[in-house]
Amino acid sequence: MPSEFLFPLLFGAAFIAGLIDSIAGGGGLITVPVLMSIGLPPQIALGTNKLQSTFGSGSAMLHFVRAGTVKMSDCRTGILWTAIGAALGVSAVQLLDATFLKQLIPWLQAAIAVYTLLSPRLGAEDSHARMNSGMFYLLFGLSIGFYDGFFGPGTGSFWTMALMMLLGCSMLRATATTKIMNFTSNFVALTFFLSVGQVRFTEGIVMGIGQFLGARVGSKLVIKQGTAFIRPVFITMVLLLVGRLIYLNFR
Repeated sequence: MPSEFLFPLLFGAAFIAGLIDSIAGGGGLITVPVLMSIGLPPQIALGTNKLQSTFGSGSAMLHFVRAGTVKMSDCRTGILWTAIGAALGVSAVQLLDATFLKQLIPWLQAAIAVYTLLSPRLGAEDSHARMNSGMFYLLFGLSIGFYDGFFGPGTGSFWTMALMMLLGCSMLRATATTKIMNFTSNFVALTFFLSVGQVRFTEGIVMGIGQFLGARVGSKLVIKQGTAFIRPVFITMVLLLVGRLIYLNFR
Protein backbone atom coordinates (compact mmCIF):
# COMPACT_ATOMS: atom_id res chain seq x y z
CA MET A 1 0.00 0.00 0.00
CA PRO A 2 1.42 3.46 -0.91
CA SER A 3 2.57 5.51 2.08
CA GLU A 4 0.15 8.34 1.23
CA PHE A 5 -2.67 5.89 2.08
CA LEU A 6 -0.87 3.64 4.56
CA PHE A 7 0.13 6.23 7.16
CA PRO A 8 -3.27 7.99 7.35
CA LEU A 9 -4.87 4.54 7.76
CA LEU A 10 -2.50 3.61 10.57
CA PHE A 11 -2.89 6.99 12.27
CA GLY A 12 -6.69 6.91 12.07
CA ALA A 13 -6.97 3.33 13.32
CA ALA A 14 -4.65 4.10 16.22
CA PHE A 15 -6.53 7.29 17.12
CA ILE A 16 -9.82 5.38 17.38
CA ALA A 17 -8.12 2.54 19.26
CA GLY A 18 -6.50 4.97 21.71
CA LEU A 19 -9.82 6.69 22.34
CA ILE A 20 -11.63 3.40 23.00
CA ASP A 21 -8.76 1.88 24.97
CA SER A 22 -8.57 4.83 27.38
CA ILE A 23 -12.29 4.43 28.12
CA ALA A 24 -12.75 0.69 28.39
CA GLY A 25 -9.79 -1.21 26.93
CA GLY A 26 -9.89 -3.36 23.82
CA GLY A 27 -8.01 -1.10 21.43
CA GLY A 28 -5.96 -4.08 20.28
CA LEU A 29 -9.09 -5.40 18.57
CA ILE A 30 -8.49 -2.61 16.05
CA THR A 31 -4.73 -2.19 15.88
CA VAL A 32 -3.49 -5.78 15.67
CA PRO A 33 -5.73 -6.72 12.68
CA VAL A 34 -4.73 -3.48 10.94
CA LEU A 35 -1.03 -4.25 11.39
CA MET A 36 -1.56 -7.80 10.14
CA SER A 37 -3.54 -6.51 7.15
CA ILE A 38 -0.60 -4.46 5.88
CA GLY A 39 1.52 -7.60 5.68
CA LEU A 40 3.49 -7.62 8.93
CA PRO A 41 4.37 -11.10 10.27
CA PRO A 42 2.54 -11.95 13.53
CA GLN A 43 5.49 -11.38 15.90
CA ILE A 44 6.42 -8.10 14.20
CA ALA A 45 2.77 -7.01 14.34
CA LEU A 46 2.61 -7.80 18.06
CA GLY A 47 5.88 -5.99 18.78
CA THR A 48 4.83 -2.94 16.77
CA ASN A 49 1.45 -3.01 18.51
CA LYS A 50 3.19 -2.85 21.89
CA LEU A 51 5.14 0.21 20.74
CA GLN A 52 2.06 2.14 19.64
CA SER A 53 -0.09 1.00 22.58
CA THR A 54 2.58 2.20 25.01
CA PHE A 55 2.00 5.71 23.63
CA GLY A 56 -1.74 5.35 24.23
CA SER A 57 -1.61 3.91 27.75
CA GLY A 58 1.08 6.45 28.66
CA SER A 59 -1.04 9.33 27.38
CA ALA A 60 -4.14 8.20 29.28
CA MET A 61 -2.09 7.55 32.41
CA LEU A 62 -0.57 11.03 32.37
CA HIS A 63 -3.95 12.69 31.87
CA PHE A 64 -5.59 10.75 34.70
CA VAL A 65 -2.69 11.48 37.06
CA ARG A 66 -2.64 15.20 36.20
CA ALA A 67 -6.41 15.38 36.72
CA GLY A 68 -6.05 13.83 40.18
CA THR A 69 -8.20 10.82 39.30
CA VAL A 70 -5.45 8.49 40.51
CA LYS A 71 -2.16 9.00 42.40
CA MET A 72 1.06 7.36 41.30
CA SER A 73 2.06 7.01 44.95
CA ASP A 74 -0.93 4.71 45.50
CA CYS A 75 0.17 2.46 42.65
CA ARG A 76 3.87 1.89 43.38
CA THR A 77 3.36 -1.62 44.70
CA GLY A 78 1.13 -2.47 41.76
CA ILE A 79 3.67 -1.12 39.27
CA LEU A 80 6.44 -3.23 40.82
CA TRP A 81 4.53 -6.53 40.81
CA THR A 82 2.98 -5.87 37.39
CA ALA A 83 6.43 -5.26 35.91
CA ILE A 84 7.72 -8.50 37.42
CA GLY A 85 4.65 -10.42 36.24
CA ALA A 86 4.92 -9.02 32.71
CA ALA A 87 8.62 -9.90 32.51
CA LEU A 88 7.85 -13.48 33.58
CA GLY A 89 4.99 -13.65 31.05
CA VAL A 90 7.11 -12.44 28.15
CA SER A 91 9.78 -14.99 29.05
CA ALA A 92 7.19 -17.77 29.29
CA VAL A 93 5.96 -17.08 25.75
CA GLN A 94 9.09 -18.82 24.47
CA LEU A 95 8.47 -21.94 26.56
CA LEU A 96 4.73 -22.53 26.99
CA ASP A 97 1.73 -23.14 24.74
CA ALA A 98 -1.00 -20.47 24.93
CA THR A 99 -3.74 -22.79 23.60
CA PHE A 100 -5.34 -23.28 27.01
CA LEU A 101 -5.52 -19.53 27.65
CA LYS A 102 -6.97 -18.90 24.19
CA GLN A 103 -9.83 -21.28 25.00
CA LEU A 104 -10.37 -20.13 28.59
CA ILE A 105 -10.26 -16.34 28.24
CA PRO A 106 -13.47 -15.88 26.17
CA TRP A 107 -15.51 -17.52 28.93
CA LEU A 108 -13.87 -15.41 31.65
CA GLN A 109 -14.57 -12.29 29.59
CA ALA A 110 -18.17 -13.39 29.06
CA ALA A 111 -18.53 -13.83 32.84
CA ILE A 112 -17.24 -10.27 33.36
CA ALA A 113 -19.79 -8.89 30.88
CA VAL A 114 -22.69 -10.79 32.46
CA TYR A 115 -21.68 -9.82 36.00
CA THR A 116 -21.38 -6.15 35.00
CA LEU A 117 -24.77 -6.22 33.29
CA LEU A 118 -26.41 -7.78 36.36
CA SER A 119 -24.72 -5.37 38.79
CA PRO A 120 -25.87 -1.89 37.75
CA ARG A 121 -24.37 -0.26 40.86
CA LEU A 122 -20.96 -1.88 40.44
CA GLY A 123 -18.35 0.87 40.27
CA ALA A 124 -20.87 3.69 40.66
CA GLU A 125 -18.75 5.08 43.50
CA ASP A 126 -15.85 4.11 45.74
CA SER A 127 -16.79 1.44 48.29
CA HIS A 128 -15.22 -0.61 51.05
CA ALA A 129 -12.13 -2.61 50.00
CA ARG A 130 -12.40 -6.38 50.45
CA MET A 131 -8.64 -6.95 50.34
CA ASN A 132 -5.51 -5.24 51.61
CA SER A 133 -3.97 -3.25 48.75
CA GLY A 134 -0.50 -4.77 49.26
CA MET A 135 -1.82 -8.32 48.96
CA PHE A 136 -4.11 -7.30 46.08
CA TYR A 137 -1.27 -5.91 43.99
CA LEU A 138 0.99 -8.85 44.82
CA LEU A 139 -1.61 -11.33 43.55
CA PHE A 140 -3.09 -9.40 40.65
CA GLY A 141 0.04 -7.52 39.61
CA LEU A 142 1.86 -10.81 39.18
CA SER A 143 -1.04 -12.70 37.60
CA ILE A 144 -2.49 -10.04 35.27
CA GLY A 145 0.98 -8.71 34.47
CA PHE A 146 2.03 -12.25 33.57
CA TYR A 147 -1.08 -12.67 31.44
CA ASP A 148 -0.45 -9.42 29.56
CA GLY A 149 3.15 -10.39 28.84
CA PHE A 150 2.18 -13.93 27.83
CA PHE A 151 -1.10 -13.46 25.91
CA GLY A 152 -2.74 -10.06 26.45
CA PRO A 153 -6.31 -9.69 25.14
CA GLY A 154 -8.69 -8.38 27.80
CA THR A 155 -6.03 -7.27 30.27
CA GLY A 156 -7.76 -3.93 30.87
CA SER A 157 -11.12 -5.51 31.70
CA PHE A 158 -9.51 -7.95 34.14
CA TRP A 159 -7.80 -5.06 35.93
CA THR A 160 -10.91 -2.89 36.00
CA MET A 161 -13.13 -5.65 37.36
CA ALA A 162 -10.61 -6.72 40.02
CA LEU A 163 -10.10 -3.12 41.19
CA MET A 164 -13.86 -2.53 41.51
CA MET A 165 -14.68 -5.82 43.20
CA LEU A 166 -11.74 -6.21 45.59
CA LEU A 167 -10.32 -2.71 46.20
CA GLY A 168 -13.71 -0.98 46.10
CA CYS A 169 -12.71 1.46 43.35
CA SER A 170 -15.33 3.34 41.39
CA MET A 171 -15.32 2.51 37.68
CA LEU A 172 -13.72 5.90 37.04
CA ARG A 173 -10.85 5.30 39.48
CA ALA A 174 -10.50 1.68 38.37
CA THR A 175 -10.20 2.79 34.73
CA ALA A 176 -7.52 5.34 35.64
CA THR A 177 -5.55 2.84 37.74
CA THR A 178 -5.82 0.26 34.97
CA LYS A 179 -4.04 2.62 32.58
CA ILE A 180 -1.04 2.80 34.93
CA MET A 181 -0.84 -0.98 35.08
CA ASN A 182 -1.37 -1.29 31.32
CA PHE A 183 1.45 1.13 30.66
CA THR A 184 3.74 -0.85 32.97
CA SER A 185 3.13 -4.23 31.31
CA ASN A 186 3.16 -2.70 27.81
CA PHE A 187 6.53 -1.09 28.47
CA VAL A 188 8.05 -4.31 29.82
CA ALA A 189 6.76 -6.31 26.83
CA LEU A 190 7.97 -3.61 24.43
CA THR A 191 11.46 -3.85 25.92
CA PHE A 192 11.50 -7.56 25.09
CA PHE A 193 10.27 -7.07 21.51
CA LEU A 194 12.90 -4.35 21.00
CA SER A 195 15.64 -6.64 22.28
CA VAL A 196 14.84 -9.26 19.64
CA GLY A 197 14.26 -6.76 16.82
CA GLN A 198 10.54 -7.41 16.39
CA VAL A 199 9.35 -3.80 16.11
CA ARG A 200 8.72 -1.68 13.00
CA PHE A 201 9.51 1.86 14.13
CA THR A 202 8.00 3.96 11.33
CA GLU A 203 4.59 2.29 11.51
CA GLY A 204 4.75 2.09 15.30
CA ILE A 205 5.54 5.78 15.79
CA VAL A 206 2.88 6.94 13.30
CA MET A 207 0.35 4.84 15.19
CA GLY A 208 1.82 5.93 18.50
CA ILE A 209 1.04 9.57 17.71
CA GLY A 210 -2.54 8.58 16.84
CA GLN A 211 -2.79 6.54 20.04
CA PHE A 212 -1.44 9.41 22.15
CA LEU A 213 -3.99 11.87 20.79
CA GLY A 214 -6.90 9.41 20.86
CA ALA A 215 -6.15 8.41 24.44
CA ARG A 216 -6.02 12.06 25.46
CA VAL A 217 -9.50 12.66 24.02
CA GLY A 218 -10.83 9.45 25.59
CA SER A 219 -9.44 10.13 29.05
CA LYS A 220 -10.98 13.62 29.00
CA LEU A 221 -14.35 12.07 28.17
CA VAL A 222 -13.97 9.56 31.02
CA ILE A 223 -13.25 12.28 33.58
CA LYS A 224 -16.02 14.53 32.29
CA GLN A 225 -18.77 11.91 31.84
CA GLY A 226 -17.92 9.41 34.61
CA THR A 227 -19.25 5.91 35.21
CA ALA A 228 -22.49 6.34 33.25
CA PHE A 229 -20.38 6.87 30.14
CA ILE A 230 -17.73 4.22 30.84
CA ARG A 231 -20.10 1.36 31.69
CA PRO A 232 -21.81 0.77 28.28
CA VAL A 233 -18.51 1.19 26.43
CA PHE A 234 -16.82 -1.25 28.83
CA ILE A 235 -19.53 -3.90 28.36
CA THR A 236 -19.54 -3.45 24.59
CA MET A 237 -15.78 -3.86 24.29
CA VAL A 238 -15.77 -6.93 26.53
CA LEU A 239 -18.48 -8.55 24.38
CA LEU A 240 -16.64 -7.69 21.17
CA LEU A 241 -13.48 -9.22 22.60
CA VAL A 242 -15.39 -12.36 23.57
CA GLY A 243 -16.77 -12.64 20.04
CA ARG A 244 -13.39 -12.17 18.41
CA LEU A 245 -11.62 -14.68 20.66
CA ILE A 246 -14.33 -17.29 20.14
CA TYR A 247 -14.15 -16.74 16.39
CA LEU A 248 -10.36 -17.08 16.32
CA ASN A 249 -10.37 -20.19 18.52
CA PHE A 250 -13.30 -22.15 17.12
CA ARG A 251 -13.69 -21.05 13.50
